[in-house]
Amino acid sequence: MKKSHIYTKTGDEGKTSLVGGTRVAKDHVRLDAYGTIDELNSFTGFLICRIEDENTHRILSFVQHKLFTVGSYLATETESMPPKEASIIKDEDISLLENEMDRIDSELPQIRQFVLPGGSESASRAHICRSVCRRAERCIYKVKKKYPVDSNVLMFVNRLSDYFFLLARQESVKNGSEIFWDTSCK
Repeated sequence: MKKSHIYTKTGDEGKTSLVGGTRVAKDHVRLDAYGTIDELNSFTGFLICRIEDENTHRILSFVQHKLFTVGSYLATETESMPPKEASIIKDEDISLLENEMDRIDSELPQIRQFVLPGGSESASRAHICRSVCRRAERCIYKVKKKYPVDSNVLMFVNRLSDYFFLLARQESVKNGSEIFWDTSCK
């Protein structure tokens, strides 16, 4: 079997292909969305490197696979073809995140102030994931203005940013270092 080349030279003129074959500019709204999802997936891998809890590690691995699912969905011309089964976010994917968030939240102290990013390295990495996830969500809503986007994709990404927030809190509390906004700025 011949080894494939990593470079194809087909994008040298600033265009790339969507799943479906249409060539679009590299600054197309879909590419911005799935590129941001790819960035989030990379940061999630970076976060995993500092997670010691086996269950959290398993959930984050699930998240990485589902982010790939979201990216492939966003790369598909859903206005002219149905997405492949592997590109569909299911209700149970969202439920898994919600159940995990409920579990984490039940173990955390009640929050009465805004939390600042930081507290520990793992918490900081989770906050980076949260903020990139929010940007990805905004990008997906831009796609939705022009093209069909399945509501489960939007719900999954929305829940995911909340999951990263709770995970950041969990990691901070575990290290006794949750940082709250000092409104006096002193």
